[in-house]
Amino acid sequence: MARAGLADALVLALLIGTALTAQFMGQPYLVTLATKAAILGLAGVGLNLALGYGGMVSFGHAAYFGLGGYAAGVLASHAMSGQPLPFGFSGTNQMLAIWPVAMILSGLAALVIGALSLRTRGVYFIMVTLAFAQMLFYFAISWPAYGGEDGLSFYVRNSFPGLNTFAPLQFFAICAGLLMLALGLTAMLTASRFGLALQAARQNPGRARALGIRPFPLQLTAFVLSGMITGLAGALYADLNRFVSPAMMSWQMSGEIMVFVILGGVARLAGPLAGAMVFILLEHLLGGVSEHWLALVGLLLLAIVLFAPGGILGLAERRRHG
Repeated sequence: MARAGLADALVLALLIGTALTAQFMGQPYLVTLATKAAILGLAGVGLNLALGYGGMVSFGHAAYFGLGGYAAGVLASHAMSGQPLPFGFSGTNQMLAIWPVAMILSGLAALVIGALSLRTRGVYFIMVTLAFAQMLFYFAISWPAYGGEDGLSFYVRNSFPGLNTFAPLQFFAICAGLLMLALGLTAMLTASRFGLALQAARQNPGRARALGIRPFPLQLTAFVLSGMITGLAGALYADLNRFVSPAMMSWQMSGEIMVFVILGGVARLAGPLAGAMVFILLEHLLGGVSEHWLALVGLLLLAIVLFAPGGILGLAERRRHG
């Protein structure tokens, strides 16, 4: 197995092993932490497709994360109250019905935002994606029907056929399964002709055009897929907390998702998962010691950017092979 593939497998094994060990030791809280790492890692996998492989530095991916969360929350709250949605649609508490809605809603938003943002480059692209995310953030704040600034609670976790989603390990299995599907899809895409053309467009758009490759449709397709994966992560995050709020769409959330990717390794398959696991670990160990624990994350991020551009996975591979 190649070095990168072995590192990816080790990261996944560490996540799954942590959850199984915690369950065996009777520590459901640690299983929940592993679940949170899997969900946030999934959001990072979505961003990594746009940022790492497509070269699109989006600072607004919290918009898709929040849209996925609100799709789950709104459908679940209507299912609980029995009140129909607009146009006579009814709510649901079935994950298999909620996930497609979350992904389609996020994908449509990514299609509109991407089509407009991709007409710019560099810092302008970053600012346009951030501006769209902030527009959705303020829209959610001013939406009193679904909690406004206070957010929306739906108390009961949504259902999955054959599984008890309230059991921490079973909910972890759902999240980890979707994470592995997303990783497999990313690996397949990046190794395909589409992925190779996308990476060529990222490295040198001018030469790609000279070869007959049109960067815009490639990048827009990757951006939409990226938004859909991040939206799915948002729906799972809403189920984990049984709560959604405008904070899921904030620029801080966009920054955290980007930190997962940079910490773990940009354009590395399991890099976002490794970054999310380190972030959750630091939050768990240091969050109760000081409210300024994010300063340590900032220092770690600075060290990674300066001394290990390949992220944690790149650093681990270098040490292992000298």
